[in-house]
Amino acid sequence: MPLFRLTFATIFQRKAWVICVLAVIGLPFVLPVISSASENFTLIKPARIQAAWATLWICTLLWGLFTAAKQGEANAKTGMGEYFFTTGISNGKQLFQIWLAVFAFIAPLAICTAGISQFAATPGATAEKSMWWTLNFQYLTLFLLVVGPLLALAIGLASRFGGIVGFAGSLGIALYGLYGVGYLDNLLKIESHPMLQSIWLISPQYRFADLTQRLYFKDGALPAAAFRDMVFYFVGILAIYCGVSRFCFRAKLST
Repeated sequence: MPLFRLTFATIFQRKAWVICVLAVIGLPFVLPVISSASENFTLIKPARIQAAWATLWICTLLWGLFTAAKQGEANAKTGMGEYFFTTGISNGKQLFQIWLAVFAFIAPLAICTAGISQFAATPGATAEKSMWWTLNFQYLTLFLLVVGPLLALAIGLASRFGGIVGFAGSLGIALYGLYGVGYLDNLLKIESHPMLQSIWLISPQYRFADLTQRLYFKDGALPAAAFRDMVFYFVGILAIYCGVSRFCFRAKLST
């Protein structure tokens, strides 16, 4: 996969990923110490969980989506995509290889975060420890299912409409799914509105993939049926975003 190797090497040489690695590894241990959590030892581990996953979300939504959009735009603008197209690599394969190169940096960050949450913030109670592996695995799985399609969307949009549109569009959808949908839900509980209800129904419910509070309050792992339904739901969104990304993606500028 020549385009994958080229994209991966380009991202690697820019070294911006180093900042994300240092943040993901260091901030979960530094922030709790300099915060009020240091005054109460029992709050250190919960604060570490919040810091770890919040850092991962921030790094992914800012650096990850920006990098994906930048690579998608560069592939079309520099003529690199057109060259690889002449060698027999179709638009769909180009999209996949660029996506895989970016995802290869995001996935280790997510695994590292889950590892910190598992080994550096494990509860003391035996009953709570038994569910910790399951809950961290669930969170990691849902996180990757949410982030993967957003990276592809950023690449597809950026290749056709430019890097700013690719980054801002994917970031806006992510923030809306994580936070905006919750505000809309609260609004509908106060006053029902048919149009807003329709918008809410088709909105991506990314907030369900954020299990930080479940870890923080030690609520236990998700029931198997609930986790399965959430996986199917996000796989459905993945399929939709893959179709949209493939439709938007182009390997060369229009003439």
